[in-house]
Amino acid sequence: MRSFIQGNTAFFGSISAIIAVFCFSINDVAIKFLSGDYALHLVILVRSLVGLIVLFLIIVPFSGGLQSLYTNRLGLHFLRGFCVVFANITFFLGLAALPLAEGVAIFFISPLLITVFSVIFLKETVGPRRWAAVGVGLVGVIVILRPGSETFQIASLLPLMAAFGYATLHMLTRYIGKTESAAAMSFYIQITFVIICLLLGLIIGDGKYSGSNDPSLQFLFRSWSWPSSEHYLILFLIGAGSAFGGFFISQAYRISQAAVVAPFEYIALPIAIFWGIVIFDDWPDKVTIFGIALILGSGLYIIWRETTVKESKPSGVPRYRR
Repeated sequence: MRSFIQGNTAFFGSISAIIAVFCFSINDVAIKFLSGDYALHLVILVRSLVGLIVLFLIIVPFSGGLQSLYTNRLGLHFLRGFCVVFANITFFLGLAALPLAEGVAIFFISPLLITVFSVIFLKETVGPRRWAAVGVGLVGVIVILRPGSETFQIASLLPLMAAFGYATLHMLTRYIGKTESAAAMSFYIQITFVIICLLLGLIIGDGKYSGSNDPSLQFLFRSWSWPSSEHYLILFLIGAGSAFGGFFISQAYRISQAAVVAPFEYIALPIAIFWGIVIFDDWPDKVTIFGIALILGSGLYIIWRETTVKESKPSGVPRYRR
């Protein structure tokens, strides 16, 4: 089986990415749905505990057992986990106040940030066409944010902050993905979530800072309460979606090239629009659709450009991005 997967890495990487995107979309919808009832760190804690159960019962046994969790890079795993925690918290706080499609679209500035980070941290060269695509994507974000208008919300900056966290996570995944298993990368992320959420619960879980009219702040500072039985299934879906999503996206980037996997992450945009309309009755206006189109087009162009430049360079020649 392993040799079959190794011979079809592009196919299995693509399938893994599609599964991950669907799992994450369920996660986003469910957390936004619960954002008016519970504290964010409580929801994420329950999600992580359920995710760990799913990880140990289903994922770890099929990944080589407990030895698949062994690592010599514990510090990098926790640094990567912190990036995910930061990205998740800021993103979900944004979703509490924003339409689903708008929050997801702003978050998808992350591939553009990855391009910028690759220049800063990996010393890669990006040419004028790639920089132009980054510029178009930034214009798309500005179109959605509409700074200075009556529709602008401070909460719109939260998915932007999440994108910075995700871009940093991606850099770390590329760095350690060749030696670490997908199960290990998922496991240490969940452990980081548990630790940080417990700390947040101890510090602000009593609700002493709650009472704000702002949906994002209230989601952060609301006091902990025992979940209602009618929400048990939703909390389970959040946990299972997080576990499977984290595993499959790590698996996708681990076994296949980023240029193959990354375009499939953009499926999240039409899915977010669909869920936003069906679940929350949020219909994006023409301006938002235009901004989403700019972000989508620029992100896909960057991925395509990286692929074509990579294929045009003979082996042994340093790769420069144009």
